[in-house]
Amino acid sequence: MRGTVPVLEARGTPFPSAPFVRFSTLWVQVTGTWCNLQCVHCLNASGPRDPWLKPLCAERVRHAIRESEALGVKDIYFTGGEPFLHREILPLLGVALAAAPTTVLTNGAAISEATVAALASLARGAPYSLEIRVSLDDVDPERNDRVRGRGAWARAVLTIRRLHAHGLLPIVAATEDPGGEGQVGPGLYGRLRDFLVDLGIDKPRVKILPLFPAGRLAGRGGDLLSEEVLDGFDRGQLQCAEARVVADGGVYACPILAGLPGARLSAGDLEESFRPVPLFHPACVTCFETGMTCRNA
Repeated sequence: MRGTVPVLEARGTPFPSAPFVRFSTLWVQVTGTWCNLQCVHCLNASGPRDPWLKPLCAERVRHAIRESEALGVKDIYFTGGEPFLHREILPLLGVALAAAPTTVLTNGAAISEATVAALASLARGAPYSLEIRVSLDDVDPERNDRVRGRGAWARAVLTIRRLHAHGLLPIVAATEDPGGEGQVGPGLYGRLRDFLVDLGIDKPRVKILPLFPAGRLAGRGGDLLSEEVLDGFDRGQLQCAEARVVADGGVYACPILAGLPGARLSAGDLEESFRPVPLFHPACVTCFETGMTCRNA
C-alpha cells in the first residue's frame, strides 16, 4: 500500500469534514493488523496470517515519537493487531514513556510473566504513567471465546491477574454487542466491574466500546454523515480533531480507519497531517452518534 495510496484533502471531496483543532494524541499502529487472535468483531480485520496492514519497524516508531514530542503530544497509545507480538515492544514503550503518558492495548494472550515484570519495571522508572488496556468482552468464558477464540478468556484473565500482582492496575476494555452473535446484553459495565473486584482488584477500571461498521463488521454499515446531519454539531469534539495515527504507509486520521486510503492524511510527516479530516466512512457515524473516543477516558 505504501507509495500507492493517495493523500486525500477534505476540501474538494463530497464528504463533510472535521477541523484540526490541536494535536494531543499519537497512536502507533505498531503491528499493523498482525494479531494472534482473529476476533469476529475486529474493527480492522486483524489476524495471524498475511496482515493487510504491515507492522512498523522500530526506527519508524522512534521517529514518530520524537516528532510528536517536539509537537507537544500529551499521550501516546500503542495498538495493532497485537502490540506484544512486536519484538521491540518493550524498548519502544520505554522511548514513549520518556516523552508522554503511554497506553498499550492488548488482548493479553501474548504476555508472559517475564513481560509483565518488565512492564512493571518500566512503569517504576518512567517519568510518565504506563497503562495496560486488556480486552475482555464478557465475564463468561464461553461468551467471550465465542467472539475472541478458544482460550482467549483464560489468557486475558491470567494477564489481568499478573498485572495486578505486579502493581499495575489494568484497564479492561469490552466491546458491547447488544444484538448480535456473542450478545452480552445490558449491564456489561457493572458485571465486569464486579468481576474485577472478585479478582481482588479494589479499584476496577472498565472501558466499554461500541461496535463499529468496519473491518469484519463492515457489512453492518451503510449510512454516511452529511452536512445536514452535522448542522449545529461541534465537530471539534470528534477524536480525529486532535489525534493522529502512524501506521504503515503514512499518517492517518484515527485508529479505527488506519490503513484506509480515505483516512490517509500524509505520506509520513506528522505535522503535514494537521489538516481537516474527511468524514467519509460509516464508522464516522458511530463516533458522531456515541461520542466515543478510543482514548482511556
